[in-house]
Amino acid sequence: MNKLFLGILIGAFLPLMAGYLFVVSGGMPVATKGGPLPLEHFIVKKALHAAYKNDLNLQAPFELTGDRVAHAALLYKNNCGGCHGISNRENLMAKGMFPPAPQFYQPNMDVKDDPIGEIHWKIKNGIRLTGMPGYIDILKEDDLWELSLFLKNGEKIPEEAQK
Repeated sequence: MNKLFLGILIGAFLPLMAGYLFVVSGGMPVATKGGPLPLEHFIVKKALHAAYKNDLNLQAPFELTGDRVAHAALLYKNNCGGCHGISNRENLMAKGMFPPAPQFYQPNMDVKDDPIGEIHWKIKNGIRLTGMPGYIDILKEDDLWELSLFLKNGEKIPEEAQK
């Protein structure tokens, strides 16, 4: 029985010690130019999906029409454009982020295929360790939905509002 206990203890201790040594020896990439850890993309994608899965079927409480379009464009410009880009302009700040912030309003870079509930969840809650802040304590709920609809319907937004 003692050998079994000793085996379990060593089996638990060695991976923890190896992880600690990996971190304190500088092996853990913390700079934005460092690559992802093994399995990082897989684990983060699974965890993120599990976090927002209950919100996938949410629907916006209103449509993005009239004054809401202009307001949503202003919200995007003031809160999102610095990282996610504005009207087909290259965004240099996003190049220095890890992972890079998706560049909306660029060819093939939009969220129109994402469920509106997922978009809303990401804006509201943010995504840890990506630079994406959560706006739950910054914007009103209607503002969160306006931004969500603005991103979801990006190709349908009048050019005037996109400018």
